[in-house]
Amino acid sequence: MFRFRPPATVLAHLAGALLLALSVATGAAQAAPKSDLWPRWQAHDPASTATVDHAAWDRLLAAHVRPSGIGVNLFDYGGVDSGERAALDGYIARLSGTAVSALNRDEQLAYWINFYNALTIQVVLDHMPVDSILDIDISPGFFSIGPWGRKLVTVEGEALSLDDIEHRILRPIWNDPRIHYGVNCASIGCPNLLPVAYTAGNVDRLLTENAVAYVNDPRGAELRGGQLTVSNIYDWFEEDFGGNETGVLRHLRQYAKPELRKQLELVLEIDGYDYDWSLNDVAR
Repeated sequence: MFRFRPPATVLAHLAGALLLALSVATGAAQAAPKSDLWPRWQAHDPASTATVDHAAWDRLLAAHVRPSGIGVNLFDYGGVDSGERAALDGYIARLSGTAVSALNRDEQLAYWINFYNALTIQVVLDHMPVDSILDIDISPGFFSIGPWGRKLVTVEGEALSLDDIEHRILRPIWNDPRIHYGVNCASIGCPNLLPVAYTAGNVDRLLTENAVAYVNDPRGAELRGGQLTVSNIYDWFEEDFGGNETGVLRHLRQYAKPELRKQLELVLEIDGYDYDWSLNDVAR
């Protein structure tokens, strides 16, 4: 049988195109979507006293979130048994069936952050073993990487992805940079997944506490030899932190502990960005 063999120059061009495509795909995965309000989720009832039961999620977190000893909380994915997995799936199903538009704002905030984090854990469990959430390539689109663009659940008749929850609901409605310390992307470089569920009563306090913990950890900000390296979160979402490096530095000083704040007062620019996409797995 005759087989066509492309010239070496053609093969070289094809290889270059493939490498370019992969490079663009990786960049697309790590580029942050803009905050883009989905207006229908602005509905809420300020007078509502209804609450959402996060007990099942709270129990899973308490059982499987482990401090690493170096400031990073890890999750014991391999330790989740069939009963706990069924409880997680049931919790997500109950959140999907919740009339979230009828809740007050604080209940909604805790609801959406917990929903995002529980869905992330569910997706990782569905695809274990993986070394990084970037390996879970289920988002639509040729250049998409990771799970964030896939429609995973339906709430009030609307199909939602992780991107929808973070970038079309949480960020534009609350307009609070601390959102980034609440949602967890199952990675070492991310602010910690906490061992407790968010509730309307604790969400404000916990977001602030996690902001302080992250900013004062080398993952958030690290000064070495007079050079400041910060998390890529402050680059990807710069618009949420004042819109420029000056705003990011102001934000870091706000949550820095006294010694770090004193050092940051002398810093005029950011020298580099870093982020570790390794899975936050206790088995690492």
